[in-house]
Parts: sequence; C-alpha cells; structure tokens
Amino acid sequence: DQSLLRDYIAYARENIHPELSDLATRELISAYLDMRRMGSSSGGNGTRTISATPRQLESLIRLSEAIAKMRLSRVVTRPDVREAVRLMKVATQAAATDPRTGRIDMDMINTGRSTANREMEEALNLSLKELLAERRGKRMAVGDVRRQLSEVMNLSSIKQEDIIEALRRAEADGFIQLNERAQTIFVRTGLVS
Repeated sequence: DQSLLRDYIAYARENIHPELSDLATRELISAYLDMRRMGSSSGGNGTRTISATPRQLESLIRLSEAIAKMRLSRVVTRPDVREAVRLMKVATQAAATDPRTGRIDMDMINTGRSTANREMEEALNLSLKELLAERRGKRMAVGDVRRQLSEVMNLSSIKQEDIIEALRRAEADGFIQLNERAQTIFVRTGLVS
C-alpha cells in the first residue's frame, strides 16, 4: 500500500546512509576500469565508441549506495555494485546507441551527438570550405552545392538539412551569403583550407 511505501522511503532516507565495503570498492574499481578498457578499444574506423568518465564512476557509486539503501543496509556490498553496473550498462545502451551505426557511443550522452554525426559534420564543413574556396565571387544554387559535395564526399546523398546547417555556419563565419528563400548562396571570400 502507498502509505507503507511512503514510510519505508522516509525511514530509509532519514536513517540509512550506506558505506562502501572494501570488497564493494574493489568491485567498483574493477567495473570502472573494465568500462575504460572498452573505451580504449577502437571500432573498425579507428574511433572510440564507449568510454567511462569520472562522472560515470560517481554514478555507479550513487547507484550502489541507493541499492543498499533500498535493502535498508548500512553497507554497500559487491552484489549492490554488480546491480549498479548492470543498470548503468542497460541505461547506457539505451541512451548512447548511435542509430546510424548501432554501436554504443558515449558522445551521444556527453554531447548529444554521436561520434559518427560529429565526424560527418566536420568532413562536410571541410569539403564545403574546399568547394567554396574555388568559387570566390560566384553565386551557386544550394542544390548544386549539395550535388557537388555528394560527389566529392562519395556519398549517394547528403540530407538537405545537413547542407543548410553547414551553409548557415559558413554564413555565420562570413564566408558566404545564404538566401534560403531562393536556395542560393553567394561566395564572399576564398577560404583557407
């Protein structure tokens, strides 16, 4: 019943403050180092796909303590740590799976963008700068920019919104004038590649 649950939680919150046991501490260190090792193994394209930061270690400690508190235990045990690690892995997998690659990518949690998206954006910006550097003082249709970038980058197609975002950044940097209504750009200056 809700009243009993409310009293249970209030009692645990007020009276139970679990301390880490030596075995639990060793288990936490081991789990954290395992997560770090997974982060230093590279994917097929040489990028790191998962990493554990001190923030994740702090989360593991808090989760372990919360699990012990739910049991009304004053000591955090190895099973508490193991459950915290399991919960962290499930949450990380759900929140950090890159929909493009299907791989776990901590950048999804830390920055809100996957490593693959960030690298694609950087490559798009670099290719755009190279393309624009050759067209100082010229006007171009956004569709032509998109087609030429697709060819240069060996992609079947680049999303229109990705092109527009890259062009907006170039405009903010003062390299082009973007007319979104007419879907054209005017290249103001040559760019240093």
